[in-house]
Amino acid sequence: MKRHLKLTSTLLAAGLIAAACGAEDFEDDPDTDPDAAAEDAAEDAVEPGSEDLDGATITVGSKDFDEQLILGYISLHLLEDAGAEVIDEIDLGSTFAAREALTGGEIDHYWDYTGTAWIEFYEEDEPIPDREEQFAAVRDLEIGQGLYWLEPTLFNNTYGIAAHEETVEELGTETISDLGELLETDPDAATLCVESEFESRSDGLPGMEAHYGFEFPTDNVSVLDTGVIYGATADRDPCNFGEIFTTDGRIAALDLEVLEDDEAFFPLYNVSPIYTEEIYEQYGEALEEIYEPVTAALDDDTMAELNARVSAEEELPSDVALDWLQENGFIG
Repeated sequence: MKRHLKLTSTLLAAGLIAAACGAEDFEDDPDTDPDAAAEDAAEDAVEPGSEDLDGATITVGSKDFDEQLILGYISLHLLEDAGAEVIDEIDLGSTFAAREALTGGEIDHYWDYTGTAWIEFYEEDEPIPDREEQFAAVRDLEIGQGLYWLEPTLFNNTYGIAAHEETVEELGTETISDLGELLETDPDAATLCVESEFESRSDGLPGMEAHYGFEFPTDNVSVLDTGVIYGATADRDPCNFGEIFTTDGRIAALDLEVLEDDEAFFPLYNVSPIYTEEIYEQYGEALEEIYEPVTAALDDDTMAELNARVSAEEELPSDVALDWLQENGFIG
Protein backbone atom coordinates (compact mmCIF):
# COMPACT_ATOMS: atom_id res chain seq x y z
CA MET A 1 0.00 0.00 0.00
CA LYS A 2 1.41 3.37 -0.97
CA ARG A 3 2.10 5.93 1.72
CA HIS A 4 -0.62 8.56 1.46
CA LEU A 5 -2.14 11.43 3.43
CA LYS A 6 -5.81 11.73 4.25
CA LEU A 7 -5.92 15.50 4.64
CA THR A 8 -9.18 17.37 4.52
CA SER A 9 -9.47 21.05 3.77
CA THR A 10 -10.15 21.64 7.45
CA LEU A 11 -6.92 19.98 8.43
CA LEU A 12 -4.99 21.95 5.85
CA ALA A 13 -6.41 25.22 7.09
CA ALA A 14 -5.86 24.19 10.68
CA GLY A 15 -2.27 23.26 9.95
CA LEU A 16 -1.66 26.77 8.67
CA ILE A 17 -3.18 28.24 11.79
CA ALA A 18 -1.13 25.94 14.01
CA ALA A 19 2.00 27.07 12.22
CA ALA A 20 0.92 30.66 12.77
CA CYS A 21 0.70 29.90 16.47
CA GLY A 22 4.26 28.61 16.51
CA ALA A 23 7.74 30.01 16.42
CA GLU A 24 6.81 32.44 13.63
CA ASP A 25 4.82 34.46 16.16
CA PHE A 26 8.13 35.77 17.42
CA GLU A 27 9.64 36.56 14.02
CA ASP A 28 7.98 39.93 13.43
CA ASP A 29 10.70 41.54 15.52
CA PRO A 30 14.10 39.99 14.77
CA ASP A 31 15.42 41.26 18.09
CA THR A 32 12.74 39.45 20.09
CA ASP A 33 13.91 36.39 22.03
CA PRO A 34 11.14 33.76 22.32
CA ASP A 35 12.25 32.88 25.85
CA ALA A 36 12.20 36.53 26.88
CA ALA A 37 8.80 36.96 25.26
CA ALA A 38 7.50 33.99 27.23
CA GLU A 39 8.87 35.42 30.49
CA ASP A 40 7.23 38.78 29.77
CA ALA A 41 3.94 37.08 28.98
CA ALA A 42 4.10 35.07 32.20
CA GLU A 43 4.68 38.25 34.20
CA ASP A 44 1.65 39.85 32.54
CA ALA A 45 -0.60 36.83 33.13
CA VAL A 46 -4.06 37.58 34.44
CA GLU A 47 -4.97 36.67 37.99
CA PRO A 48 -7.36 33.72 38.18
CA GLY A 49 -10.86 34.81 39.07
CA SER A 50 -13.90 33.40 40.91
CA GLU A 51 -14.19 30.42 43.22
CA ASP A 52 -17.61 29.56 41.79
CA LEU A 53 -18.72 28.29 38.37
CA ASP A 54 -22.41 29.10 38.89
CA GLY A 55 -23.53 31.06 35.86
CA ALA A 56 -20.54 30.06 33.74
CA THR A 57 -21.06 28.78 30.20
CA ILE A 58 -18.08 26.80 28.92
CA THR A 59 -17.69 25.09 25.56
CA VAL A 60 -15.63 21.90 25.83
CA GLY A 61 -13.86 20.28 22.88
CA SER A 62 -11.46 17.41 22.29
CA LYS A 63 -9.52 15.57 19.63
CA ASP A 64 -11.00 12.41 18.16
CA PHE A 65 -9.25 9.41 19.77
CA ASP A 66 -10.37 7.44 22.83
CA GLU A 67 -8.14 9.10 25.43
CA GLN A 68 -9.15 12.56 24.27
CA LEU A 69 -12.82 11.63 24.36
CA ILE A 70 -12.45 10.41 27.94
CA LEU A 71 -10.62 13.57 28.97
CA GLY A 72 -13.21 15.72 27.26
CA TYR A 73 -16.00 14.02 29.19
CA ILE A 74 -14.03 14.26 32.43
CA SER A 75 -14.13 18.02 31.90
CA LEU A 76 -17.79 18.03 30.94
CA HIS A 77 -18.84 16.14 34.08
CA LEU A 78 -16.52 18.12 36.36
CA LEU A 79 -17.76 21.46 35.09
CA GLU A 80 -21.42 20.49 35.21
CA ASP A 81 -21.00 19.19 38.75
CA ALA A 82 -19.47 22.56 39.70
CA GLY A 83 -22.49 24.43 38.38
CA ALA A 84 -21.43 25.43 34.88
CA GLU A 85 -23.52 25.11 31.75
CA VAL A 86 -21.43 23.04 29.34
CA ILE A 87 -21.69 23.08 25.56
CA ASP A 88 -20.44 19.75 24.20
CA GLU A 89 -18.10 20.03 21.20
CA ILE A 90 -16.15 16.88 22.09
CA ASP A 91 -14.68 14.88 19.16
CA LEU A 92 -13.62 17.73 16.87
CA GLY A 93 -11.05 15.74 14.90
CA SER A 94 -7.30 16.12 14.60
CA THR A 95 -4.85 18.04 16.78
CA PHE A 96 -4.97 20.95 14.39
CA ALA A 97 -8.77 20.98 14.24
CA ALA A 98 -8.98 21.17 18.04
CA ARG A 99 -6.25 23.81 18.21
CA GLU A 100 -7.97 25.92 15.54
CA ALA A 101 -11.26 25.68 17.43
CA LEU A 102 -9.58 26.92 20.62
CA THR A 103 -7.58 29.76 19.08
CA GLY A 104 -10.53 30.73 16.87
CA GLY A 105 -12.94 31.07 19.78
CA GLU A 106 -15.18 28.16 18.84
CA ILE A 107 -14.41 26.36 22.11
CA ASP A 108 -13.18 27.55 25.51
CA HIS A 109 -11.28 24.45 26.57
CA TYR A 110 -9.71 21.17 25.57
CA TRP A 111 -6.79 19.03 26.79
CA ASP A 112 -3.45 18.97 24.97
CA TYR A 113 0.03 17.54 25.41
CA THR A 114 3.19 19.41 26.34
CA GLY A 115 5.22 17.64 23.65
CA THR A 116 2.67 18.52 20.97
CA ALA A 117 2.75 22.21 21.87
CA TRP A 118 6.53 22.36 22.14
CA ILE A 119 7.32 20.51 18.92
CA GLU A 120 4.32 21.24 16.70
CA PHE A 121 2.97 24.63 17.77
CA TYR A 122 6.29 26.27 18.67
CA GLU A 123 8.55 24.29 16.33
CA GLU A 124 11.20 23.60 18.98
CA ASP A 125 13.73 20.97 17.92
CA GLU A 126 14.88 19.78 21.35
CA PRO A 127 12.35 18.47 23.90
CA ILE A 128 13.00 19.18 27.56
CA PRO A 129 13.49 15.88 29.43
CA ASP A 130 12.22 17.14 32.81
CA ARG A 131 8.42 16.91 33.10
CA GLU A 132 7.92 20.07 35.16
CA GLU A 133 10.42 22.14 33.17
CA GLN A 134 8.80 21.09 29.90
CA PHE A 135 5.39 22.06 31.24
CA ALA A 136 6.61 25.42 32.53
CA ALA A 137 8.21 26.27 29.19
CA VAL A 138 4.99 25.51 27.30
CA ARG A 139 2.78 27.23 29.88
CA ASP A 140 4.76 30.47 29.67
CA LEU A 141 4.72 30.52 25.86
CA GLU A 142 0.99 29.84 25.77
CA ILE A 143 0.20 32.70 28.12
CA GLY A 144 1.55 34.92 25.36
CA GLN A 145 -1.17 33.49 23.12
CA GLY A 146 -3.91 34.11 25.68
CA LEU A 147 -4.13 30.43 26.66
CA TYR A 148 -3.82 29.06 30.18
CA TRP A 149 -2.50 25.56 30.90
CA LEU A 150 -3.52 24.14 34.27
CA GLU A 151 -1.25 21.67 36.08
CA PRO A 152 -0.48 18.59 33.95
CA THR A 153 -1.37 14.98 34.60
CA LEU A 154 1.25 12.49 35.75
CA PHE A 155 0.80 10.19 32.77
CA ASN A 156 2.99 10.49 29.69
CA ASN A 157 1.14 9.45 26.55
CA THR A 158 3.97 9.67 24.09
CA TYR A 159 4.18 8.08 20.67
CA GLY A 160 5.75 4.67 20.33
CA ILE A 161 6.34 1.83 17.89
CA ALA A 162 4.92 -1.57 18.82
CA ALA A 163 4.72 -5.10 17.47
CA HIS A 164 3.04 -8.30 18.58
CA GLU A 165 5.19 -10.12 21.12
CA GLU A 166 5.62 -13.01 18.66
CA THR A 167 6.87 -10.58 16.01
CA VAL A 168 9.42 -9.15 18.44
CA GLU A 169 10.67 -12.61 19.30
CA GLU A 170 10.80 -13.76 15.67
CA LEU A 171 12.51 -10.66 14.24
CA GLY A 172 14.59 -9.71 17.28
CA THR A 173 13.38 -6.10 17.24
CA GLU A 174 13.34 -4.90 20.83
CA THR A 175 14.37 -1.29 20.17
CA ILE A 176 13.68 1.32 17.51
CA SER A 177 17.34 1.09 16.51
CA ASP A 178 16.70 -2.56 15.69
CA LEU A 179 14.28 -1.41 13.01
CA GLY A 180 17.19 0.19 11.19
CA GLU A 181 19.06 -3.11 11.21
CA LEU A 182 15.92 -4.93 10.01
CA LEU A 183 15.58 -2.51 7.10
CA GLU A 184 19.06 -3.53 5.99
CA THR A 185 18.83 -7.29 6.56
CA ASP A 186 15.17 -8.04 5.80
CA PRO A 187 13.45 -4.94 4.37
CA ASP A 188 10.31 -6.85 3.39
CA ALA A 189 9.65 -7.53 7.08
CA ALA A 190 10.04 -3.88 8.08
CA THR A 191 6.44 -2.86 7.39
CA LEU A 192 4.84 -0.06 9.39
CA CYS A 193 1.27 1.13 10.00
CA VAL A 194 0.79 4.78 10.96
CA GLU A 195 -1.98 7.37 11.13
CA SER A 196 -1.94 10.38 8.81
CA GLU A 197 -0.81 12.85 11.52
CA PHE A 198 2.14 10.70 12.57
CA GLU A 199 3.26 10.33 8.97
CA SER A 200 3.69 14.07 8.57
CA ARG A 201 4.51 15.46 12.03
CA SER A 202 8.00 16.50 13.02
CA ASP A 203 7.56 14.58 16.28
CA GLY A 204 6.31 11.60 14.28
CA LEU A 205 7.69 9.44 11.47
CA PRO A 206 9.83 12.03 9.62
CA GLY A 207 11.51 13.15 12.83
CA MET A 208 12.00 9.60 14.06
CA GLU A 209 13.60 8.54 10.77
CA ALA A 210 15.94 11.53 10.80
CA HIS A 211 16.85 11.00 14.45
CA TYR A 212 17.60 7.30 14.06
CA GLY A 213 19.20 7.57 10.65
CA PHE A 214 17.00 5.22 8.61
CA GLU A 215 14.00 5.57 6.33
CA PHE A 216 11.14 3.22 5.54
CA PRO A 217 10.53 2.65 1.82
CA THR A 218 7.28 4.25 0.68
CA ASP A 219 5.70 0.89 -0.11
CA ASN A 220 6.46 -0.37 3.43
CA VAL A 221 4.24 2.26 5.11
CA SER A 222 0.45 1.96 5.34
CA VAL A 223 -1.64 4.90 6.54
CA LEU A 224 -4.66 3.72 8.55
CA ASP A 225 -7.18 5.16 10.96
CA THR A 226 -5.81 5.37 14.50
CA GLY A 227 -8.05 2.67 15.94
CA VAL A 228 -7.33 0.21 13.14
CA ILE A 229 -3.55 0.24 13.64
CA TYR A 230 -3.58 -1.82 16.84
CA GLY A 231 -5.48 -4.76 15.38
CA ALA A 232 -3.56 -4.59 12.12
CA THR A 233 -0.27 -4.74 14.03
CA ALA A 234 -1.44 -7.62 16.21
CA ASP A 235 -2.63 -9.53 13.11
CA ARG A 236 0.56 -8.61 11.19
CA ASP A 237 -1.65 -7.52 8.30
CA PRO A 238 -0.66 -5.31 6.53
CA CYS A 239 2.22 -4.46 8.86
CA ASN A 240 4.55 -6.02 11.43
CA PHE A 241 4.98 -2.75 13.33
CA GLY A 242 2.56 0.01 14.25
CA GLU A 243 2.56 3.52 15.65
CA ILE A 244 0.82 3.56 19.02
CA PHE A 245 0.06 5.82 21.97
CA THR A 246 1.83 4.44 25.02
CA THR A 247 -1.17 4.68 27.37
CA ASP A 248 -3.56 2.95 24.98
CA GLY A 249 -5.40 0.04 26.60
CA ARG A 250 -5.18 -2.09 23.45
CA ILE A 251 -1.44 -2.61 23.90
CA ALA A 252 -1.93 -5.08 26.73
CA ALA A 253 -5.23 -6.44 25.40
CA LEU A 254 -3.67 -7.44 22.06
CA ASP A 255 -0.32 -8.67 23.43
CA LEU A 256 1.61 -5.86 21.79
CA GLU A 257 5.10 -4.93 22.94
CA VAL A 258 6.37 -1.35 22.73
CA LEU A 259 9.86 -1.08 21.27
CA GLU A 260 12.34 0.77 23.46
CA ASP A 261 12.98 4.32 22.30
CA ASP A 262 16.67 3.68 22.92
CA GLU A 263 17.87 7.01 21.52
CA ALA A 264 15.16 8.99 23.35
CA PHE A 265 13.49 10.63 20.37
CA PHE A 266 9.89 10.99 21.48
CA PRO A 267 9.20 13.98 23.75
CA LEU A 268 7.23 13.95 27.00
CA TYR A 269 3.51 14.21 26.40
CA ASN A 270 1.94 15.08 29.73
CA VAL A 271 -1.55 16.40 29.10
CA SER A 272 -3.08 19.52 30.66
CA PRO A 273 -6.48 21.22 30.63
CA ILE A 274 -6.19 24.42 28.55
CA TYR A 275 -8.51 27.40 28.91
CA THR A 276 -8.86 30.66 27.05
CA GLU A 277 -7.94 33.87 28.82
CA GLU A 278 -11.56 35.00 28.83
CA ILE A 279 -12.67 31.97 30.84
CA TYR A 280 -9.55 31.85 33.02
CA GLU A 281 -9.73 35.44 34.15
CA GLN A 282 -13.34 34.88 35.24
CA TYR A 283 -13.14 31.39 36.72
CA GLY A 284 -9.46 30.41 36.97
CA GLU A 285 -9.39 29.96 40.73
CA ALA A 286 -12.33 27.58 40.65
CA LEU A 287 -10.91 25.68 37.68
CA GLU A 288 -7.54 25.17 39.35
CA GLU A 289 -9.23 23.89 42.51
CA ILE A 290 -11.50 21.53 40.57
CA TYR A 291 -8.82 20.05 38.33
CA GLU A 292 -5.93 19.73 40.78
CA PRO A 293 -6.96 16.41 42.41
CA VAL A 294 -8.10 14.99 39.07
CA THR A 295 -4.85 15.60 37.19
CA ALA A 296 -2.86 14.33 40.18
CA ALA A 297 -4.76 11.02 40.03
CA LEU A 298 -4.27 10.41 36.30
CA ASP A 299 -1.07 8.36 36.16
CA ASP A 300 0.05 5.96 33.41
CA ASP A 301 -1.73 2.89 34.78
CA THR A 302 -4.96 4.73 35.50
CA MET A 303 -5.17 6.30 32.05
CA ALA A 304 -4.34 2.99 30.36
CA GLU A 305 -7.14 1.29 32.32
CA LEU A 306 -9.65 3.99 31.36
CA ASN A 307 -8.58 3.78 27.72
CA ALA A 308 -8.95 0.00 27.76
CA ARG A 309 -12.54 0.27 28.98
CA VAL A 310 -13.34 2.21 25.82
CA SER A 311 -11.07 0.66 23.19
CA ALA A 312 -11.06 -2.97 24.36
CA GLU A 313 -14.29 -3.30 26.38
CA GLU A 314 -16.33 -0.94 24.18
CA GLU A 315 -17.77 1.20 26.96
CA LEU A 316 -18.82 4.75 26.12
CA PRO A 317 -16.21 7.45 26.91
CA SER A 318 -18.80 9.54 28.76
CA ASP A 319 -19.76 6.60 31.00
CA VAL A 320 -16.12 5.73 31.72
CA ALA A 321 -15.32 9.32 32.66
CA LEU A 322 -18.39 9.64 34.89
CA ASP A 323 -17.81 6.32 36.67
CA TRP A 324 -14.17 7.15 37.40
CA LEU A 325 -14.97 10.63 38.72
CA GLN A 326 -17.72 9.28 40.99
CA GLU A 327 -15.71 6.29 42.20
CA ASN A 328 -12.88 8.56 43.27
CA GLY A 329 -15.12 11.15 44.91
CA PHE A 330 -14.28 13.96 42.48
CA ILE A 331 -17.96 14.64 41.84
CA GLY A 332 -21.12 13.85 43.76
